[in-house]
Amino acid sequence: MKNLKLKAARASLDLSQEELAGKVGVSRQTISAIEKGDYNPTIKLCIAICRELGKTLDELFWEETEKKDLSD
Repeated sequence: MKNLKLKAARASLDLSQEELAGKVGVSRQTISAIEKGDYNPTIKLCIAICRELGKTLDELFWEETEKKDLSD
């Protein structure tokens, strides 16, 4: 699943994939793969990305699921 929240947060700070990658110590290709949904980052990398972008883990990495009505 694509991580559009990560891409939007990065873009809102006017950071390129390469700039974000440099700040968190990975390659540009790693950031690209995370945004495309081709790579599942470690929790350590997720936290580093969140810190750089000023977001929480929930804001960037939590997948929304459709809520079901439990009263049925």
